[in-house]
Amino acid sequence: MVMTTFKRIIKGGFLNFKRGGLVSWAAVLVVTITLSVITLVIFLQAILHFSLNQIKDKVDVTIYFTLNAPENKIILLKSSLEKLPEVASVSYTNKEEALQNFRDRHSNDYPTIQALDEIGDNPLSAYLNVKAREVGQYESIANFMNSNNILALGSESIVDHINYFKNKPIIDKLNAIISGAQKLGFLLTLLFVIISIIITFNTIRLTIFISKEEIGVMRLVGASKMHVRGPFMIEGAIYGFVATLITLILFWPSMAWLGANMTDFLGINMYNYYLSNFFQIFIIILLSGIGLGIISSYLAVRKYLNK
Repeated sequence: MVMTTFKRIIKGGFLNFKRGGLVSWAAVLVVTITLSVITLVIFLQAILHFSLNQIKDKVDVTIYFTLNAPENKIILLKSSLEKLPEVASVSYTNKEEALQNFRDRHSNDYPTIQALDEIGDNPLSAYLNVKAREVGQYESIANFMNSNNILALGSESIVDHINYFKNKPIIDKLNAIISGAQKLGFLLTLLFVIISIIITFNTIRLTIFISKEEIGVMRLVGASKMHVRGPFMIEGAIYGFVATLITLILFWPSMAWLGANMTDFLGINMYNYYLSNFFQIFIIILLSGIGLGIISSYLAVRKYLNK
């Protein structure tokens, strides 16, 4: 009995969609626009996330050691830093590597290289390059460095200086920019989605308004609320499913064009992102479309069932 009722509801939903004609396709078009906005927001968030990660990767803290700092103490400090939950990675550059890096950077600066050769000894010290998981965590890492007795290990400190305090104003500004961009992205996403949902709801309500007399007749002959509401909810789900397919098809050539022409500008290949995350995007858009159609239909029909 339950399966028979369920089959009738599904059949009724497809019949409603078919009989709706242009009105049904108008509803599909509006849902497609809504899902396109949601998809666009997903891609904008991906670009924003990639850009913020690029900024984060350029921020670090460098710990410069004294010229006579024993390497075993530096390695011990490196191990201590790697155990901190705020630390993403720590790289060690010894004196010889620091000298070679300096020579490579100034290979075209003859006076500097000549002055370095005249000195004879290596004037550069070893250093640790520390990257935090989040930009706002560099301060706690710097505070750890200031309070940690491992820097001295019973003798004078092996650290010459830490560049965090010199770069702190820049790091704080970047942290504020990243935080603001994330909040703005969330607010814009929420705004676009709410506007799209309102437009979709009103469009589906209009399609159901056309069937208000049919709903009244069904109620008069004793049809249950589920028998009345069910076909319209299935119809709403069909809107969402068809709109999902159209949305994904429309974005395919758009992402291919962006991947071929805008990768250098955006910093990310959107076509590769689209392909590699296709399944996740499909599920998000499908659930959004079907959920939007079902919920909008449910709320729209309720008005006529409560009369």
